[in-house]
Amino acid sequence: MQPWQAFILGVIEGITEYLPISSTGHLLVAQHLMGIGTATATEKAAADTFAICIQGGAILAVLGIYMKRVLQMLRGVIGRDSEGLKLAVMLVAGFLPAAVIGLALNDKIEEKLFGMWPVIVAWIVGGVMILATAWWRRRNPAAGSGKELFEMTWKMALVIGLLQCVAMWPGTSRSLMTIVGGLLVGLSIRAAVEYSFLLGVLTLTAATAKKAVWKVDAPGVSELYDVWFGGTKLMWDSYGPLPLAVGIVAAAVSAAIAVKWLVSYLQSHGLSVFGWYRIALGVVIGGLVAAGVFTA
Repeated sequence: MQPWQAFILGVIEGITEYLPISSTGHLLVAQHLMGIGTATATEKAAADTFAICIQGGAILAVLGIYMKRVLQMLRGVIGRDSEGLKLAVMLVAGFLPAAVIGLALNDKIEEKLFGMWPVIVAWIVGGVMILATAWWRRRNPAAGSGKELFEMTWKMALVIGLLQCVAMWPGTSRSLMTIVGGLLVGLSIRAAVEYSFLLGVLTLTAATAKKAVWKVDAPGVSELYDVWFGGTKLMWDSYGPLPLAVGIVAAAVSAAIAVKWLVSYLQSHGLSVFGWYRIALGVVIGGLVAAGVFTA
């Protein structure tokens, strides 16, 4: 992988990670177009690990933007801020379903669903879901003035966490499920977006750490990598440190811009544009796959 390829992947990761359009699907398309991870099982395993590890940049972006919230939760954990403690508990409650279900189903999901057709279906279904949510909000104007972040209950957080599990299907978008989940349980758009971002820090950190240190089980991959830190070692041996550094920095900068833009945009425009984008993208990529331009 060349540094310019890592830069492109980092920018794509940063922009799409927190927008409700699926970073996984966009990265799969970008990798295919650049011929990354398409030749052998070893190359694919290295490319998959790289795509997960550059999420670290997106995590750093949100930590920087919401540092006051993070510090408030830390004060809460040590007994100095009751609202911070409550928010920390809400994040743990939202994270638990993904932690349990993700560990149980991760291998099956990677085996069965990491292909273009599952992503295309998820793009289109997710787009329809966004448009349905936008229609529901228009029919229920009061939904726009829902509860704020500190009015959440653990039951609301658990529902959002269960919906986040749906995003384990590649192409669905974790942000989509958590933002829509927040709206459906009665949060305001601002609170739903903020909770989605903060929950994402916890979920993405766990996913990144797991992928970086877990053994590599891809068929045909050398036994050298069937050990702890196998994913990181395989990626390091394949690409070296420079592409990873470039990808993380690019992801951090682009994610910071995307997060700030999304918070402002949703306040006055809503989610509909992302629904239409997902449907259009699914149709276009689906046509290319059917035509043989992309491999499914």
